[in-house]
Amino acid sequence: MENLPSLVITHDDYHKISAILSFAKASVAEQLEEELGRAHLVANEDLSKDVVAMNSSVTFIDLDAHKEQSVTLCYPNDANIEEGKVSILAPIGAALIGLRVGQEISWPLADGKVKRIRVSAVSQSSI
Repeated sequence: MENLPSLVITHDDYHKISAILSFAKASVAEQLEEELGRAHLVANEDLSKDVVAMNSSVTFIDLDAHKEQSVTLCYPNDANIEEGKVSILAPIGAALIGLRVGQEISWPLADGKVKRIRVSAVSQSSI
């Protein structure tokens, strides 16, 4: 992954995601682990409201398809595509974590293609 944007993740999210990765078999797990390794960790109360965190509602633009989509980033057991809840272990979930509004990332997919996305809005959950 080239030209990687800076990432910010809370200590709590980092530890929970790391625990999941220790058991994950998903191909995206290795990429997500790399992302966590380069993230700047902050306390929950220090996380800016424009950063994608776990349980955030996120609106992003697929830069190749020119489509806007909104999802809620969640842990695997809460994922439900019909409800717009995307797992952190899904490629789009792994790509979104830690990004700020306005940041873009190119994320490799399992089929060899690359998805380019830009975060356009974030709403933090009260959970």
